[in-house]
Amino acid sequence: MAAFHVMTGAGESFARPVVNRIGIADVFDALKRGYEDFMEKPSHYVFLCLMYPIAGVFLTLWTSGANLLPMVFPLMAGFVLIGPIAAIGLYEISRRREAGLDTSWTHALDVRHSPALPSIIAVGLMLCGLFVVWLVTAQTLYSNLLGEVFPRSMADFFRQVFGTPEGMQLIIWGNLIGFVFALVVLAISVITFPLLLDRDVGAVSAVVASIRATVANPVPVLLWGLIVAALLVIGTIPVFAGLALVIPILGHATWHLYRKLIAREAA
Repeated sequence: MAAFHVMTGAGESFARPVVNRIGIADVFDALKRGYEDFMEKPSHYVFLCLMYPIAGVFLTLWTSGANLLPMVFPLMAGFVLIGPIAAIGLYEISRRREAGLDTSWTHALDVRHSPALPSIIAVGLMLCGLFVVWLVTAQTLYSNLLGEVFPRSMADFFRQVFGTPEGMQLIIWGNLIGFVFALVVLAISVITFPLLLDRDVGAVSAVVASIRATVANPVPVLLWGLIVAALLVIGTIPVFAGLALVIPILGHATWHLYRKLIAREAA
């Protein structure tokens, strides 16, 4: 019964939410509304999201100390893959603000009481699995092109990557493969978590709705993905500290993008 609930949600039939067609202006409007949500109580959200830049710095130091320098970039790029999970509490804050409810930062933890929690966990595990596959793929690509022995210093690493033909192949193929991973995650998760918080439709139905929304609005959704990727890169440049601002704004904006892509449920 629990597995069935994850598949179909609270109802007994497979839900098919109505997908709207949106334009590029809607994407920027969602971003604007996300910024407005963030500005209502920014200090709370920065505090909430400090864990992400701290985790990024920790992962970088860990990989550097373990002589795993080639994995630093894949780990940084992996933020794009697991970002929808990281921002799930922020979707709840935007949902509450929209409904006129209290938006204290502690309500970001209310997700644990959601009836759709099993479905949320199922989709989260799927994204974590894709993240692991991406790391394994990146490491395999590096080993095939530059060998099994990892560089001993940052200087050696940059010399390998930027000073050899194999290094240039690594850059080209790594970015192409990473783009495919990011595109897949974008399609299956662009509105999946907000939809599950709003309606307990089940993991499969939510993922299918996200893919349908992407297919119906390829240009706006792709633009959204590029904006997310660009802002995450900007956020990681100052020692990941910018993520404390970027993640909450993108999280809130994702809720508003969901509202534009999926028609509201009939009363």
